[in-house]
Amino acid sequence: MERKSKYDYAFKKECVELVLNNGYSSRHVSKLKGPDESNIRKWVSFYKIYGESGLISYKNKKYALDIKLKVLQSIYKESLSLKETALRFNISDSSIIIKWQKDFSNFGLKGLYTKPRGRPKSMSNNKPKKHTSDKPLTREEELLLENEALRCELDYLKKLQALIQAEEKAKKRKS
Repeated sequence: MERKSKYDYAFKKECVELVLNNGYSSRHVSKLKGPDESNIRKWVSFYKIYGESGLISYKNKKYALDIKLKVLQSIYKESLSLKETALRFNISDSSIIIKWQKDFSNFGLKGLYTKPRGRPKSMSNNKPKKHTSDKPLTREEELLLENEALRCELDYLKKLQALIQAEEKAKKRKS
């Protein structure tokens, strides 16, 4: 599920057309329409390079490991700024690149792998079934199973007795 972007495609295109076709400045369009001047400049530059597809924003887009590495390598090798890098690789939000840089400097290559999002799955209630064979149990195995069942029953009765005694003590204290 994608997060709703603040400005839709039609609005961005209208602002870009005001700058490119009507000759308005980014500052003037910013005052007319409301978004920040830097956003309008970014939309114009993306539009000039990628056309109309440059105005489509992809929130929560997942980038592959090789793309992240290419982005970081181009920053270090070519000394690109964040805006130049975002423009070159069509990344709408340059703060993503900052996060990649921090993760890479702190954790190395492992920091660039995609991390699972959301709440972790709860433990399943399905317990593995014990393997049952077609062979009948030997007398010794039968006795061991019976012994285990009796131990469980005894433990249950002990705990029940302890609970009953605890309730009786609580009643005596109240009275």
